Amino acid sequence: MGSDDQRWHRPRSYHHGNLKEVLLEAARKLIEQYGPAGFSLTEAARLAGVSPAAPYRHFRDREALLAEVARNGFERFAARLDLAWNNGIPTPLSAFENLGRAYLAFAREEPASYAVMFEAGLGMSGDDQLKAAADRAFDVLQRAASALCRALPPEERPPVRLMSLHIWALSHGVADLFVEARAGVAKLPLPPEQILESAMLVYLRGLGLIPPDSHGAPPSP
Repeated sequence: MGSDDQRWHRPRSYHHGNLKEVLLEAARKLIEQYGPAGFSLTEAARLAGVSPAAPYRHFRDREALLAEVARNGFERFAARLDLAWNNGIPTPLSAFENLGRAYLAFAREEPASYAVMFEAGLGMSGDDQLKAAADRAFDVLQRAASALCRALPPEERPPVRLMSLHIWALSHGVADLFVEARAGVAKLPLPPEQILESAMLVYLRGLGLIPPDSHGAPPSP
């Protein structure tokens, strides 16, 4: 990393017993600077202030460290989404709007974790813990979609899983394109939260969950 060395700061002091947490924090700092593919275990150890061999006490290689960053990220992501959804209180639609804002807030505030979760190309089929953490986050979207669909007659309800995937794709697209400031990209006239909200309103109107002449009130069940 050469000339960037002087900008490195040890995340926090290493004490016996917290090596794993210090390495995870070091990895997140390196990912923010260089991306998921831009660092090694040796560099993480250096930033953490431990020997090059120390990371191998917890991680067999860099991919294992990335997987742990992703798992930790998905756990916090799921908890944040669940808190925002709040079991659909006070109304499913208002809670759904809170859910979208929470999604974008996580992408903005935890860019390193978000990048590893969605951009590092980690395979989940062989990592049960990572898959379970990701599934918990997706389950919040499925519960929200299911609650919204209850406003429709049963025969008109879209498949909940498919609707959840649509919601995830919209949210991720807005987060990926607009949350992170990118060099050379013109400033948007609207904040990402408003872009996502308007996209979701169009989508929900298309499903019949919001009347065309409404500003957000769902139809009566």
